[in-house]
Amino acid sequence: MRTLIRGARVFDGSGEAARPGSVLVDQDRIVAVAYGEDALAGVAADRVIDAAGKTLMPGMVEAHAHLTWGSSVEKIYHQFILPPDELKVAAWRNARVLLDHGFTSAYSAGALGDGIETELARAIARGETPGPRLVPSTLERSPEGAEGVDTGDVFNGRGPAAMRAFMDYCKAQGIGSVKLVVSGEDALKPGTAQDVLYTDEEMAEAGRAARELGLWIACHAYYPKAIALALGAGARIIYHASYADSVAADAMVAAKDSTFYAPSPGVSIAALEATPPPHIDMSHMKASAAERMALEAKLVPALKARGVKICIGGDYGFPFNPIGRNARDLAIFVEHFGYTPAEALVAATKLGGELMNLEVGQVREGFLADLLLVDGDPTADVTILQDKNRLAMIMKDGALYKAPAEVAA
Repeated sequence: MRTLIRGARVFDGSGEAARPGSVLVDQDRIVAVAYGEDALAGVAADRVIDAAGKTLMPGMVEAHAHLTWGSSVEKIYHQFILPPDELKVAAWRNARVLLDHGFTSAYSAGALGDGIETELARAIARGETPGPRLVPSTLERSPEGAEGVDTGDVFNGRGPAAMRAFMDYCKAQGIGSVKLVVSGEDALKPGTAQDVLYTDEEMAEAGRAARELGLWIACHAYYPKAIALALGAGARIIYHASYADSVAADAMVAAKDSTFYAPSPGVSIAALEATPPPHIDMSHMKASAAERMALEAKLVPALKARGVKICIGGDYGFPFNPIGRNARDLAIFVEHFGYTPAEALVAATKLGGELMNLEVGQVREGFLADLLLVDGDPTADVTILQDKNRLAMIMKDGALYKAPAEVAA
């Protein structure tokens, strides 16, 4: 199947300005990208889509996905832990919701059930259920901290040997990225974000095992010591890092060729805006969110200016921050971190593709045909990506998940 998308304004994901052009897709790949009002005119194709001036851009990448955090824009859960059967229903739904909103790839930041994401990733890959291509994870692994912090679970006990056994377990399960909660979490237990939940020896062994087994590590890390441990283990991505000092920032810059960063502000902004019922106290969560956003407003632009690869992804899946609102991160990057709309789009596309280590995130010859056709100009206003009705087309692997109205008809 050859599909020609003609007459679009093409934003290729590189950061270059959008310009008139056409794109030819053959099977699952982009085989031609040409610019000009009549580009690729006369090229033979089985299907022709007239973009009529809409913006053609890469599918977005969610770099901090929690598909087993149940709440989505379609169904809110007021409990965090779900029974196994309902957890699976929620995860499958959330994968579809994420794709509905233009996210064609997702990098997991941990799950609430063991084995569920590997099953989901296989089902998506086989075409049995709709969803973004997924780098799956397992239960977030976090031992108790000095103050009894417990934001995840522990497999196989403590110590370097237990950490090696856990990494072996993940490899056998088909995990792509192992989530290690290295810091505590003030939003859950006030005053614990600076707790370090792993020893130097455990993190060093995790890094050795990951390199040998071909696994990635994703780390929840707030303070300098936790950031240092994550970098020492060769983390693929670090989440939050809100309290990084100059030494930690320098270390993140030194690792910029191998380690990505996702500040994850979506959950902070949603917490600040939340209006819970009187019996739910979010005061400590709101205080933590305000402090983190103030710090990140300085940290994120500084790291970006020094070349750190910063991705979107904001802990979506809470009832006050449901999956389906993920594109809001782009607007937060613009409003709070000083990004231009084009820079925010690059964070959501090109840099996400590099995180996935796949040929996605760019409208580029040879890349996988993960494409969005947007009714409007997100390079001028990224907020339009928060409205799934503005997505006239969603293409994944060259297949039309959502076809333009005239093609569907």
